[in-house]
Amino acid sequence: MAAEPFSPDSQWLREEGQRLLRFSRAAAIPGGGFGTLDSAGRLPADAPIDGVLTCRKIHSYALATALGDCDGADLVHHGLDALRGALRDDRHGGWFTTGDSKNGRKEAYLHAFVALAANTAVAFGYDASDLLEDAVSVIETRFWSHEEGIMRERFEADWSGEMDYRGANANMHSVEAFLALADTTGESKWLERTQRIVERLIHDHARHNDYAVIEHFDRNWTVLKDYNDDKPRDDLRPYGTTPGHYAEWSHLLLRLEMALRQAGQPAPEYLRADAERLFAAAVRDGWKDIQPGIVYTVDWDGHAHVENRPHWVIAEAAVAAGLLGRLTEDTAYREWEGRFWATIRDVFMDREFGSWWNEVDGHNHPSETIYRGKPDLYHAYQATLAPRLPLAPSYVGAVKRRNA
Repeated sequence: MAAEPFSPDSQWLREEGQRLLRFSRAAAIPGGGFGTLDSAGRLPADAPIDGVLTCRKIHSYALATALGDCDGADLVHHGLDALRGALRDDRHGGWFTTGDSKNGRKEAYLHAFVALAANTAVAFGYDASDLLEDAVSVIETRFWSHEEGIMRERFEADWSGEMDYRGANANMHSVEAFLALADTTGESKWLERTQRIVERLIHDHARHNDYAVIEHFDRNWTVLKDYNDDKPRDDLRPYGTTPGHYAEWSHLLLRLEMALRQAGQPAPEYLRADAERLFAAAVRDGWKDIQPGIVYTVDWDGHAHVENRPHWVIAEAAVAAGLLGRLTEDTAYREWEGRFWATIRDVFMDREFGSWWNEVDGHNHPSETIYRGKPDLYHAYQATLAPRLPLAPSYVGAVKRRNA
């Protein structure tokens, strides 16, 4: 059964964040970039440089260093070296998913994180303006579809062969990056693009699906209900819907509302309403009291499909509940936030080897059927940041406000 709600104070959150940061240092690969640690915190000798993890580490260590949670400037530079080196496609432009995929495809998901990482680095004084300019250029010339108001999903290495697919996951993280860009540059185009993505994927499609966020479409916007039905544990595009993404979208809509008001623009009333309904749908479809946690995916009838619980799901749910509680002053959200943190403390925190278990099974035992080892820092560390920081459209903006 679920434990009593736990409301960690700022000192507890800071210390937990520092524990996460110390663990992830070992993910640095000689020469630049970061790889995936195993469950004991060891870096395999053959670990490739992972593009998404490298971007997330740049972002996380830049935030942490600015806050004084660690001295991670060397790790920020280490990641930036990989974005200029092993991960960069000097021939065709853009970035590879891994350092050993020189003929690999170009993914919108990765490029959103390149923009996020470079923007965070520039915001805190690192020499990364060249990377930020390149990332923005690639997004604007290759991925952004002005006609659709959405990000294109994937191309071949030479930018041929666009994938016949539109995905909510890559667009969700593009929203995250665009909000950060708007927060640091003040350029209105990023808010306009964010609003167009949200209107299509959430206020149109999700709203008409009882706020279960539809993940998979073709390029004509036909829903692909059977997409990856043979890959239910795919780590980016699993079959069905993903309650953790409902929660993540929930707090992104709240951040868009803040961003529009900060820019002196009207914020549509539906942003707050949709954010609350997305959160309600996440706990409706995903939360299990018997073995507390939020399942990875549900089918089209709202039943659990993959009952394993990734750590990022509970982390994003805690962030969403916390923001909703602060903005609405509804104590029910605070209670949910406390349930989520109790689950993190009791189920996900690994006190023997460090960090958080990145996945547990339906009985809350450590598992590795979706994710191998402990690759992630970003979701968990940001969860420790959100309650400690001022309200802002982005983490980089919140840290700057706190330090002002």
